[in-house]
Amino acid sequence: MTLSRDARKRARGPAESEQARAQLKAFVDRRRDPDSKREAVLRTAVRLFLQRGYWQTSLNEVAGKLNITKPALYHYFQSKEEIYLECCRLGISLIQAKLDRIRQQGGTGLQKVARFIHGYAVVIASDFGRCVVRQDDRELSPKARAEVRAYKLDIDRCLRSFIEQGVSDGSMRESDVKLSSFAIAGALNSIALWFEPTGDLLAEQVAVGFAEILTQGVAKRRGERLGFDPEFALPEEL
Repeated sequence: MTLSRDARKRARGPAESEQARAQLKAFVDRRRDPDSKREAVLRTAVRLFLQRGYWQTSLNEVAGKLNITKPALYHYFQSKEEIYLECCRLGISLIQAKLDRIRQQGGTGLQKVARFIHGYAVVIASDFGRCVVRQDDRELSPKARAEVRAYKLDIDRCLRSFIEQGVSDGSMRESDVKLSSFAIAGALNSIALWFEPTGDLLAEQVAVGFAEILTQGVAKRRGERLGFDPEFALPEEL
């Protein structure tokens, strides 16, 4: 059965409210471990970054959402930039975990590209994944900017290696690897700009649709099995 947009909002709304209450409880309950409180800070901050932007979000707002004082935040993070970097690291770690799985699975270059598109799209539809793409790294200090760009460069190199394999093994048409990589990455990163968890499409639907559409332009033979892995979906709490 397919849920309507309103039904999805109603179904997700209580879950999001429950999550917000859990984040607040992490600070109210003194018995909670520091890692739980750090996680609560990150989940609250990433939503504010997405809603308001990095520069427009203040630590006072983050603290206010958690019903704590700004000085209390400094027990877990030294600055807003440190919070943002950790949000990026979480998003990148989700992508890297999927890339590791793709490498282990084997298959043709086209299948790896399709799995890359699918897995990347699922992550980019999550809060931490969207944070990696939507925030302008030029707003960061040179050191932090270099770290974020290094993460992104590793991902680009991985995608290019899959495309190169596809051209080599004959599963993909000969093309400019750099341009193909830019085209695929550009389309995928756009998801972070328009996707909303409460919208008409689920993340999995977007991921499958993008993988099927984007591989049509580079596949040498139509109809090749792309081999999506159902375990590529993120846990609901992410």
